[in-house]
Amino acid sequence: MQPPSAQPAPPGRPEPDSWRLEPLAGWHLPLLSDPAFLPLQPLLQRALLLGLPERLLQSLLARPSLAPQVLVALNGQTPLGLIVCRRLNRSGSCWQMQHLRLAPAAARQELAATLLRAAIQRAKGAASWIAAASTLDDTRLAMLREQGFQPLRTDRLWCWQQPASASAAPPLPAPADLQLTALNRRSAPLLWHLEQAVCPARLRHLLDRGVEDLLDQSHGRGWMWVDPNREQAVAAVRWIGDHPGGGHDVELSVHPGWTHLVGPATELLLQRAQSELGAGEPLWLRCDLRDEALQLWMAGLGAQERGERVLMARSVWRRQGLQAPARAAQRLEAILGQWQPRRRPLPTPTPLTPTLPRA
Repeated sequence: MQPPSAQPAPPGRPEPDSWRLEPLAGWHLPLLSDPAFLPLQPLLQRALLLGLPERLLQSLLARPSLAPQVLVALNGQTPLGLIVCRRLNRSGSCWQMQHLRLAPAAARQELAATLLRAAIQRAKGAASWIAAASTLDDTRLAMLREQGFQPLRTDRLWCWQQPASASAAPPLPAPADLQLTALNRRSAPLLWHLEQAVCPARLRHLLDRGVEDLLDQSHGRGWMWVDPNREQAVAAVRWIGDHPGGGHDVELSVHPGWTHLVGPATELLLQRAQSELGAGEPLWLRCDLRDEALQLWMAGLGAQERGERVLMARSVWRRQGLQAPARAAQRLEAILGQWQPRRRPLPTPTPLTPTLPRA
């Protein structure tokens, strides 16, 4: 596909009147050669490849696409920025702003807010949005707050890679009475229950995830320790995406009642994940800043601290169309009905008994 004809970008920082937002197309990829966009090239290529069959299935089955949604901001043929968003569940009620990148010449808060607003408007049926920003990025945090996002928690990021010398060390002992189980359709409900127990209530409500959503996001790549007596997953690690800096983003979950597994048991899970996802590729983990025990264990494991980020969320309120006035009228009628005067019920007549004359 050839790019549309356009005038060259004017010198200096482009003004909002010259911005043009377009869904990602094949001809955009050669233009996205700025260092700000290069780490996302594999993700953008995959989004294009997945989008073709997804659009075909969507037209045939009338189901929402699972491929990432990408919007590109252009000034003429010069990319100014892009935003990558994805659905976090099949129902489409929760979306995530996965990446928001701006070219250095257009690094302004107004463009970032425009891209985010456009992405939110395009996500039909979304009830909540999730986003994250570095604690050092005051501009991004301010922009998210202006768009209605509120902080949920603060995570510390860790990058872990098994050292080469560990292969010669004796294997770690497996936990007694626990079974190492791979993530599949049969074991997915166990992982779902584990993550429901670990996830804070407010975030759990916003994510609105089901068992199928975990399988979709992880592509079936996950491993867990299962207590066969209780039929319960007590610790798990699963793949959640490719990291732009190389390696894999993974989610490590430990049941609140089994925190004693933090140690050799969780290290075995990380070793298994790294060997299956790609030997020599680092794993990126996020840990709640309030979980001091897990932070100390990650540091003792040799993981490198890579900053902190704020997880934020917002709810999307949409008008219900023509049904809203009818519902409001029903509620008003029910309220007024409580104040209407009530008549006292009439007594039920009883048959009269004839009086017999005295003898």
